[in-house]
Amino acid sequence: MKISESNNAPNIQQTSSERVKSNKTNKINHAETTNTASKTASQGAAQNAARIQSLFAKVGIRANVPLPDATARRKEIDRRRDILALQRIKNLQAVMEVALSVSLPQSSTENVDPDWFFAFTQLAENIHSPAMQSLWGQIFAVEISHPGSFSLLSLETLKVLTQRDAKLFSRAVALSSRRLGDTVPRILVGVHQRPSFWSMLSHRQPEQLNLATFGLSYPDILALTDMKLIFGSEIESGELSQEQSVKWRCGSQNYTLTPTRPGLALVYYKFTSVGAELAKLINRQAADAGPYLQALTQRLSSSFIIEHEPN
Repeated sequence: MKISESNNAPNIQQTSSERVKSNKTNKINHAETTNTASKTASQGAAQNAARIQSLFAKVGIRANVPLPDATARRKEIDRRRDILALQRIKNLQAVMEVALSVSLPQSSTENVDPDWFFAFTQLAENIHSPAMQSLWGQIFAVEISHPGSFSLLSLETLKVLTQRDAKLFSRAVALSSRRLGDTVPRILVGVHQRPSFWSMLSHRQPEQLNLATFGLSYPDILALTDMKLIFGSEIESGELSQEQSVKWRCGSQNYTLTPTRPGLALVYYKFTSVGAELAKLINRQAADAGPYLQALTQRLSSSFIIEHEPN
């Protein structure tokens, strides 16, 4: 027992010494981590402060500027007014340059409504995002070629859209189809079988497509509804005739639907009149709607004869 105790003593002393060293190392590491975190936080705060000052400078506001008297205040007010006026001019110039770069095959001899034009400029002068300025420039180019293409209501709607909203709307347009001869896009999601004696004996109604799978979630649908670009609930078409084939176009793909039995109706989300007008601005040719069209074809194949035309 004594030999055993004697042999174990150095081990106990060594372990205690290692613990002391470990504690010191941990304290040093903790201090270094704390200092690094503090420096990172300080750098982040400085970067945020720089961004805040840079953004406010664009609207003529500077930090910690003394305004001791009426003369100094008037000078700062005039300075800010000039900055804002110059920015509005730059915004309109950017929109005009886009409009000049748009080439349209046809043009009308009809003049643009003066009230529409001045309302357009008052709205467009406050559009600062280059991507949105591009949309406004395209609108003006189309309006010049075909006066009456865009209502003031559409302009008012477009005015409150952010670049993020525009991307969401572009995704909805990419998934939309237009019926031959119709100007209103629809996002087809499935088919409904109208009740009949024979349908009661058949299988249950097929489920509709989940648009979230293709980048358009239900919250996105609600957001587009709030923007008054699409209607918020699914809509059923009238009963489709078996004797009539209907041609649709989604992006660059044409396809024809022919019902295989009576009582069928398409289910879709429909664009509002404003949404239909603004959808003209979106380049659907470049959008990839392939996965959506494949899923839609599979969903409708049990109810329709589907023919895809070559691009």
